[in-house]
Amino acid sequence: MDNMTQATPASTPKPRRPRPQVMRLTDAAAQRISELTQRADSEIVGLRVGVKNGGCAGQSYTVEYAHDVRPTDEVVEDKGVKILVDPKAVLFLLGTEMDYKADKMQAQFVFNNPNQVSACGCGESVELRPAKIDG
Repeated sequence: MDNMTQATPASTPKPRRPRPQVMRLTDAAAQRISELTQRADSEIVGLRVGVKNGGCAGQSYTVEYAHDVRPTDEVVEDKGVKILVDPKAVLFLLGTEMDYKADKMQAQFVFNNPNQVSACGCGESVELRPAKIDG
């Protein structure tokens, strides 16, 4: 076999590691997202989740209806519903479980986030650090 027919290590692409799912949903969150999707006034494809700066702890979660999928969205499909994650929020939300809790006083989505460093006393804002990715 001559040198022209041998594969070199540089010509063989390194297999890519599968991307981790950014977020996962509890059954309660998936059920609530399904309910919201079905009864919305206009057609929505899911919920868009992100993080914005502000509040006494520095950041807060955002949740809004998503009417379309943007090219930069990180699409998470879990338990039959779709979450679209803002690309600027991916590293802050990596590994997060989204839940839905309802009691006599309030009903809200709750984020169980391993990247959360602290939260303010009112519960409206959080301090997040980007996820560490071992590579």
